[in-house]
Amino acid sequence: MKNVDPRSRHNRPERVYVAGHRNPDTDSVSAAIGYAELKTLLDPTMEYRPARLGELNPQTTWALERAGAESPQLLAHIMLRAGDVMREEFPVAGANTPLRHAGQEMGAAGLELVPVVDDDENLIGVLTERALARRYVRESAEAPKLLGPTAVATIAEVLEGELVSGDAELCVDGRVWVLAREIATMLGVLSDGDVAVVGDRHDAQLRALELGISALVVSSGTEVPAATLELARQHGTPVIATPLDSYVAARMITLACPCSALADPEPLTVRAGDLISDISDDVKDVSYRAAVVLTRDGRPIGLVTRADLVDPQPRKVILVDHAESAQSIPGIEEAEIVEILDHHHIGSIETTHPVRATFDPVGSTSTLVAEQFNAAGLEPTLSTAGMLLAAILSDTVILSSPTTTPRDSVAVNSLSARLGVDPKDFGRDMFEATSDVSALSAHDILARDLKGYELANGQTICIGQVETVGDAIMSRVQELRAEAEDRAAREGHRLIALMVTDVAVGGTHLVVAGDHALAERAFNAQAHDGVIALPGVMSRKKQVAPPLMKAA
Repeated sequence: MKNVDPRSRHNRPERVYVAGHRNPDTDSVSAAIGYAELKTLLDPTMEYRPARLGELNPQTTWALERAGAESPQLLAHIMLRAGDVMREEFPVAGANTPLRHAGQEMGAAGLELVPVVDDDENLIGVLTERALARRYVRESAEAPKLLGPTAVATIAEVLEGELVSGDAELCVDGRVWVLAREIATMLGVLSDGDVAVVGDRHDAQLRALELGISALVVSSGTEVPAATLELARQHGTPVIATPLDSYVAARMITLACPCSALADPEPLTVRAGDLISDISDDVKDVSYRAAVVLTRDGRPIGLVTRADLVDPQPRKVILVDHAESAQSIPGIEEAEIVEILDHHHIGSIETTHPVRATFDPVGSTSTLVAEQFNAAGLEPTLSTAGMLLAAILSDTVILSSPTTTPRDSVAVNSLSARLGVDPKDFGRDMFEATSDVSALSAHDILARDLKGYELANGQTICIGQVETVGDAIMSRVQELRAEAEDRAAREGHRLIALMVTDVAVGGTHLVVAGDHALAERAFNAQAHDGVIALPGVMSRKKQVAPPLMKAA
């Protein structure tokens, strides 16, 4: 017997994901990386893990490579999984583990089952309390029988006794008899392969050996006579001496059988990533009220019991760079939001408990992260500093966007000094390296940085932005419009607007799909072939989203 993963879930730090918005941009990813690092330094009792909610765009990929930072974990949802509630410390029985030992471990752990594994630690079945109980009930009216070949040495161990004669590796697989009556009445009953349990009746010991039993158990601490030992040697019959009385010894012998003989070979199994909502009914319905959590190669790593499904703790998350449920991680309504850090307007996120929420009008959420490092008297690692710098320069378009504040400039100067780089050169390199989207499909261009906003009437609009140098992408404007119209109709959005922003010129062409009148009303401008020219407009947050939402 052994326990799997002695590091109990209750002894390790509780995990909190730090996640930006869907279709992550550089600020969303960088803020998650930076804030997770800061929170870990400030609160080492918790595990803060950065996460992203989608594929990385070229600019963010460039920033990660330039900074030497690791990409955050891709998180598909925040709904509870089997791995979040499973018991990680539990007994596991080998295929040859005696039933008694497995049953004892099962009872000590307060479980109704024990996983049974082969020599490679792959699951081959489960031994259940129900199976043990049913075996005893069904055998109550007849002599118990060993379930399969059982080593004599194992029988001696289970009987807390001693093998006083014979081959320890010899296996027996017959019935178990207590010779409590005249041996003459057993002549037609005892057969080869059987085990006889005898007390201090010397004549019965000898007669049983003569009848060809496979093993003799001398019970009640009785000293085994020399004549019995001599006859046993002649017949090659093992002799075990046990302090247990005859009745208990007879019942215990069957518990020396290997677990594999009684294990259910088709137990309920799940994966760590399976949703609780998908497996809960199966766990509640199975007789032993549990599922074994397996790795891909079939090794048990956890148990999910019915008790684990009663009021489980939700997964915890810190939201950065957004506060809109439409932009957040799927399943956010089931999670516990512990904090929000954002530089946008207060969105539609709802929380069940009071949380710390920071909404501060600077150019980038990463500016807020850099400020919090400074306030705590701490410095980000060089890789994190590189990501924060890239994010601020991206969101403020190298400090030229109307959303830029003096605080953004202070953060950029501090981070660039720590890295030993010129911020303008750094920003120019980033935009030039990642502004060419000519090789991307219209679908990918639209989807790479598309944010959803919920209106007061429950309708949604989506605003995307692609930053370019030059006007090459405008040659594909009709292709982009068609893709946006198709997506708006398919997903039921009132409007989809794509900002094609030229960072060199300092202006935007807004490609609109859906309710064109809404966009025209918002900017007091006429759309020509689905495009509204917006000179000087650079910021989605400050110059595009507010007028669109107001006009709706």
